[in-house]
Amino acid sequence: MNAPLRRVAISVLVLFTLLIVNVNYIQVVRSEELRSDPGNRRVIVEEYDRQRGSIIVDGTEIATSVATDDDLTYLRQYPQGGLYAGVTGYYSFLYGASGIEQAENDVLTGDDARLFTQRLSDIFTGRDPSGGDVVLTLDAAVQEAAMAGLEGVTGAVVALDPSTGAVLGLASTPTYDPTLLSSHDGTAIRDYAAELEGAERDPRLNRAISDNYPPGSVFKVIVSAAALSSGEYTPDTVVPAPDVLTLPGTSTTLENFGGSRCSGSGEQPLIDSLTISCNTAFALLGIELGEDRIRETAEAFGMDGEGLTIPLETAGSTVGDPENDAQLGVSSIGQQDVRMTPLQAAMVAAGVANDGTVMTPYLVGQLRAPDLTVIEQTDPDELSEAVSPEVADQLTEMMVSVVENGSGRAARIPGIDVAGKTGTAENAGPDHNWFIGFAPADDPQIAVAVFVANGGGTGGDVSAPIARQVMQAYLEGGS
Repeated sequence: MNAPLRRVAISVLVLFTLLIVNVNYIQVVRSEELRSDPGNRRVIVEEYDRQRGSIIVDGTEIATSVATDDDLTYLRQYPQGGLYAGVTGYYSFLYGASGIEQAENDVLTGDDARLFTQRLSDIFTGRDPSGGDVVLTLDAAVQEAAMAGLEGVTGAVVALDPSTGAVLGLASTPTYDPTLLSSHDGTAIRDYAAELEGAERDPRLNRAISDNYPPGSVFKVIVSAAALSSGEYTPDTVVPAPDVLTLPGTSTTLENFGGSRCSGSGEQPLIDSLTISCNTAFALLGIELGEDRIRETAEAFGMDGEGLTIPLETAGSTVGDPENDAQLGVSSIGQQDVRMTPLQAAMVAAGVANDGTVMTPYLVGQLRAPDLTVIEQTDPDELSEAVSPEVADQLTEMMVSVVENGSGRAARIPGIDVAGKTGTAENAGPDHNWFIGFAPADDPQIAVAVFVANGGGTGGDVSAPIARQVMQAYLEGGS
């Protein structure tokens, strides 16, 4: 063989080798990644040949598949429209899947390894193959109250069972109708997607878990927890509460909300500072405690910058990195670079309610095979001990005072003691409004966080009434 032919032969051999390596890499190494890609239309279309399992809340199917006469054998529908859209997500032959539809796709399609016996049985018996069901922990009354409270605003509500971490409510507005993204009409799907993309605020973003925001004064619960945990403070410890505070090393002054006065004497008990949400008192308290104590306490409640899988993926929450005492003072009132998701805010309330122990939040209670046998049951799991039971009792006392005597009065429920904390956070645009709390204070059954983006008022007058509605719906439902 002459030299030119030899070079050609070697080149062809190299190309064939590269082709074989690439095919094996795609089919073996990346096969699962490509198969599970929510944008892989080929896999999605194949999945339409079998009936997808249902997503269930309180025994009601909130996502279900019905038979059709077109090329895609089954049509995905969401009977309650936008009520649960932030949780279910959508299942679209054009855009793939999101939300629980994506997170639990293997169970819903029947591809989960634990359903192998069921698939084998279907083959031998001639039954049409179908997917398993996902049973959520949501409480329908809580979800309905949350979405009703958020009507007309941009925001989120998260409700938790403080003793288990079960998610009772996960609401986000504005919302959308996932049925319109899951139809079999490609043109209609694209038109609706364009409408959503053109909205001022994309309704497909789950604001309860997928973004974080400055929490304002709800962060004062964590600063209070750090102070009480140090052993150097009690609710009755008198702390400085000046009308105006010049931040250390600067000429910048910090005032209380609306320029108000916290105390005629310039000092007050810690419980009173939380009750009226005194900015200057908590800025000084945070500086006195130091960054390490505040960060340690915040991380114990879950604010470590890392997200969770519930099984939806969540954004992280963080204290930020204050560079000096001036920034630490501002951070101590929930500003500067402090960021919380509404889920994290609910975890703070739930941790206090649960004697200081934060439970890992979870949204899926059960996974069921098509024959309704349970293939997985979620058991409560402890995330951390944020504070001692004694400190949790002191925080509860202080948070009850907020609702009874202070900024959280709009969260009162007749005949029931409610513990809570309001927050009003400065940002670009009108203020964000927050409320976190739990009820009953002496036997907590539900913990909530309410976030209203750019509400323009205060947490006490915008978010607290929504929290009251949500807690009341759950308690009156006897769940």
